[in-house]
Amino acid sequence: MAFCDYVPDLLCRFPALDDTTIRIARKTIDDGFKGLVRAYVNIIDAAVQPLQVFLNFLERTFVTSPWPIILLCMLAIVYFGSRNIKITIGTAVSMFLIGLMGLWNDTMVTLAMVTVCTLIAIVVGIPIGILMARSDRVQSFVNPVLDVMQTMPSFVYLIPVVMIFGIGKVPGLIAVVIYAVPPMIRLTNLGIRLVDKEVLEAADAFGSSGWQKLKNVQMPLALPTIMAGINQTIMMSLAMVVVASMVGVGGLGKNVLQAINNQFFTVGFLNGFALVAIAIIFDRTSQAYGKRLQKHSEVVHG
Repeated sequence: MAFCDYVPDLLCRFPALDDTTIRIARKTIDDGFKGLVRAYVNIIDAAVQPLQVFLNFLERTFVTSPWPIILLCMLAIVYFGSRNIKITIGTAVSMFLIGLMGLWNDTMVTLAMVTVCTLIAIVVGIPIGILMARSDRVQSFVNPVLDVMQTMPSFVYLIPVVMIFGIGKVPGLIAVVIYAVPPMIRLTNLGIRLVDKEVLEAADAFGSSGWQKLKNVQMPLALPTIMAGINQTIMMSLAMVVVASMVGVGGLGKNVLQAINNQFFTVGFLNGFALVAIAIIFDRTSQAYGKRLQKHSEVVHG
């Protein structure tokens, strides 16, 4: 007899929950969660205040600074990161077109959001990735959490974030970080674990401590893989910006959301073009920088 033939008999042994019981359970959980948030609302507000201040400062700096200065700074970062004149010229042309379309300020708001999200993801993701690389037990615990974070629909992240932090930029920022940080953690862990064991044995032979091995051997060799994690984090942050606009995040994502609601094809297309342009700039620059690090690592340790 096949297993599926036993399934109805197995299910009949368990009493079915009626709709009233399910509603009561849901209401109890929701009310308990809301009560917990109300009890610690002052602590939560104090904890996220530095993020609010930093995000507002960066956004104000990007928006109010003269556009030639911002553009020159971007071109300098892109050139010194990629050492590729084609990528630099492409960046200049893309930003010039964004300015012509009247999307400069919204683009600066989005850049500020992505910058802060990426910095937080790096600060959070690299230490967790290091812990995972140094402990199989930590890895076995964190991996299922990362699996859930990466498979959960992006809209679902907004529900607990809004319940805890309310509507605004910081809740959207936290939702973006939660969505974008898993690649940073995974690739940091992978990069450190892929370091050649013979190199680590040589470091042990020279009497290096665990911290010295991490600082002088593992992290430098894992840096190209970590850069790939930063690249993926930036891409996922840009992808999540449109969804996060539903809870008060401004910039290009807000314009796309309004275009969807009002069926403005041109507005949605132009703002989507700006997002794609930023994504390509970040992607090409970080990839080129990662390849340079890879070549340098091969030369030094090859």
